[in-house]
Amino acid sequence: MKHLARRITQTSPKSFGMYARAAQSGRDDLIHMELGRPSADTPAHIKEATIRALRDGEVHYSDLAGQPHLRAALADKLKTRNNMDVGPERIIVTNGLTHGSYAAIMAFLDEGDEAILLEPFYPQHIGKIELAGARPVLARLDAANDYRIDPAAIEAAITERTKMIVLINPCNPTGRVYDRDELEALAEIAIRHDLIVMSDEVYEDILYDGAQHLSIGALPGMGERTISLFAFTKSYAMDGWRLGYMVAPAAAMDALLKITANDVTHVNTFIQEGALAAVTGDPAVLAGLIAEDAEKRQRLVGALNQIPGITCPWPQGTIYAFPDISGTGLTAQAFADRLMDETGVVVEAGSFYGAAGEGHVRICFGSVTLDEIDTACARIRAMVGALQPTPA
Repeated sequence: MKHLARRITQTSPKSFGMYARAAQSGRDDLIHMELGRPSADTPAHIKEATIRALRDGEVHYSDLAGQPHLRAALADKLKTRNNMDVGPERIIVTNGLTHGSYAAIMAFLDEGDEAILLEPFYPQHIGKIELAGARPVLARLDAANDYRIDPAAIEAAITERTKMIVLINPCNPTGRVYDRDELEALAEIAIRHDLIVMSDEVYEDILYDGAQHLSIGALPGMGERTISLFAFTKSYAMDGWRLGYMVAPAAAMDALLKITANDVTHVNTFIQEGALAAVTGDPAVLAGLIAEDAEKRQRLVGALNQIPGITCPWPQGTIYAFPDISGTGLTAQAFADRLMDETGVVVEAGSFYGAAGEGHVRICFGSVTLDEIDTACARIRAMVGALQPTPA
């Protein structure tokens, strides 16, 4: 259609990877481990707070940045859990982290600007960068180095057009939780080159084996150049609620609100009471949800590491494993395709997250039950065992 805008016709087509392929298959016997969707139900106290607000008539317009009492509670959470001393005036409640990242990219990137993504990357961020007329540039991380942040790779990607670095911590798809040394190295680059950092921290609570999450916006000199993005999506099994929040420098708030006020006006009023219940509720509820994810992680990774040809690092955070399947002789996409077609188990090819993910697949253990994990691993073992040896 000739009237479509260039931002649509001259950007990459949206891809949902194996999720789209599974949906098109028409099969109803699949075990879905390709999509980062929690299997748990939203905790009851969050639902009840939302229902109560709806019944009490909280159904009208509210503050453009989010309900003031919710933002005050979020400021308390950020201070105690993220070491970020910010007031409610620096917080915007968003329709999920996706909405927050869209607003940040639209507010900071002009046509012709460049944004650096660490590869393996999260594909949705690329689409938003292109919609802004900017160009995504990849800084490739090395699987052999446990996908640690590589300052040299980031430096090599910087040009006079670079304006932003996109960080995901804990990282989707690799499951890495970046340590202080890595984040300080990235912060030093951002400060020296005067770059914005957009930090996606949706998995901040989902940590294992003593891993500790550090918000890069809490580091010295980073509060004035970091857009920190959070959501209730994964931690509280609220993916369908579309509810998150962003923290930004004071000087950026008017610009960000210009985007959010024009695209959604503000987030649904009564569900913000559910968010308040989540952030102020009994921490044992959150701990219980994470314990369920930890048990699933244990079951999946332990089983994968018993399959010849597959080696799986233990993810430090998130709800994903990122096993190396190169020992099977298959590419990432061939492995994912055959696994779905032959066994009904759906996982995502690591190459979906960039060339640095080749030889891996991403498997979401948070989206299924323990029994489904056992069944899936048995099917993976059977498929791999049936593969013909690769000629020497």
